[in-house]
Amino acid sequence: MHNPRRPLPPLDLVRGFEAAARRLSFTQAAQELFVTQSAVSRQVQALEEFLGVKLFERRHKALELTEAGQAYYRAAAAALAELRAATQRVRESTRGHVLTVTTTGSFASIWLVPRLGRFRQAHPGIDVRIAATHLTLDLAREGIDVAIRDVPSGKEPPGSVRLVGERLCPVASPAYLRESKAPLAQPADLRHHVMLLLHDPQGRWPWLSWAAWLEANGVADLVPGGTLAYDQYDQVVNAAVHGQGVALGRMSVVDSLVEEGKLVAPFGKRMQVPRALHAIYAPGAENRPEARAFVDWLRREIA
Repeated sequence: MHNPRRPLPPLDLVRGFEAAARRLSFTQAAQELFVTQSAVSRQVQALEEFLGVKLFERRHKALELTEAGQAYYRAAAAALAELRAATQRVRESTRGHVLTVTTTGSFASIWLVPRLGRFRQAHPGIDVRIAATHLTLDLAREGIDVAIRDVPSGKEPPGSVRLVGERLCPVASPAYLRESKAPLAQPADLRHHVMLLLHDPQGRWPWLSWAAWLEANGVADLVPGGTLAYDQYDQVVNAAVHGQGVALGRMSVVDSLVEEGKLVAPFGKRMQVPRALHAIYAPGAENRPEARAFVDWLRREIA
């Protein structure tokens, strides 16, 4: 017989375990949940103590689910998915139409957020929530309607909508170019300038590197006058806007800054890369009028 008083573990413990079990990594689970690795480890340990059973085998640099862990993960994942779906349904019924969009932090801060007011003016009845992260999310699991992601050519998810191709071009602020004593009229001139770099020790964005652009433009051996490195691409762009050097501009992101005069493309050496920005619907979201309206608006804004 069902006993409503039977104790349940705290939800935070279940969420920490589910993320760690899905990724088989406390570190990746911590990044997803925006907590520390030790916090996830403590959550899992507390859940194991609550259940009285071991959920993981902790091996050298690896995690494996025990038989009990596998069974509990299946149940936890299904329960959390059902709870997220129910939460979204209730929120929509009480607050009107809610649209959740995920994209990278750089695209959100540089391109999307400054334009969202225009979307709200055109669609005042739609509430938008932005989830900015570089992590690959399960859209249905996380209650997300639309993802805006840079996708390699040939690997586009079914049903995704192509927004714009990816091009790279050096950009700098007008103030930097005025104050610099060295010309910047051709790629070889970069040897006299500070180059703003995206610090990428894990090689996640090899296409977004100065080395690839320099090689494509015949100056592979060029040594810049100096470098500044940043962990996030929006930091690179912000540094360029504030006159700290020359950035490698993703034109899908910085075109608007060039149009506004905050950045200048000093020479037209744009390199096309085999990637494009896509809008990706969560399963079933393509049937939601709010999601379709948002993607249509994206296409018009980018065009």
